Amino acid sequence: MKDVSIIICAFNEEQTISDVVKACCRYNPMADVLVVDDGSTDRTVAVLEGLSKDYKFRLEKLPENKGKSWAMVHGVECCERDIILFFDADVSNITRQHFRSLIRPMKEGLADMVLGQPRETMIDYHINPFKSLTGERAMLRKDLLPILEDIREIRFGVETFINLYYQAEGKQIQYVLLEGLSHPNTFEKVSTVKATRKYISEGQEIARTYMNNYELIIKRVENRINQLGQKLGI
Repeated sequence: MKDVSIIICAFNEEQTISDVVKACCRYNPMADVLVVDDGSTDRTVAVLEGLSKDYKFRLEKLPENKGKSWAMVHGVECCERDIILFFDADVSNITRQHFRSLIRPMKEGLADMVLGQPRETMIDYHINPFKSLTGERAMLRKDLLPILEDIREIRFGVETFINLYYQAEGKQIQYVLLEGLSHPNTFEKVSTVKATRKYISEGQEIARTYMNNYELIIKRVENRINQLGQKLGI
């Protein structure tokens, strides 16, 4: 893991951030672990500062909440290792195998991006239409550098843009099942009203990302047509 940076973007995750950071550090002692606090207003920073006494990781504190995409970009800019592994700050039941599953295809040259889907979600992994929006993903830093300014301010549209970009560029994407990993849904974390508002806002940001990047969609379709033609010998 000497060539891996693990980036954890956190906003008001005082209940879960400790276990996530501990797992990242414990299972990956040679990795560069970076936590980007996105202007938390709860005790997230206090928890992290307490952890820093016993665990080796870096902490970047944004002065105000800038959104998930901004925190992700800031994390990439602060890292220099070849492989970037993003890990959510609110998952639980993390095992060593989860990291291996995400990193191995990258190291073996089998994928340009690996997307990890937790088993424990509201929708079964095999039929989940949103599994490409997972926060657990591994990528090469050199592939992210050209699009940092494109994704900096699109907030929750960031995974959608990255997926579109990789598909448009014909990059290899691999999905892996992270057996046992649990990811809470928003309704389990905040009130029904707040959760509903959050889902609506995120949906709007994702839709806006699609509408503003139609050229990537067209290029993605062209790539798929070409790939199909090659398989059929056309």
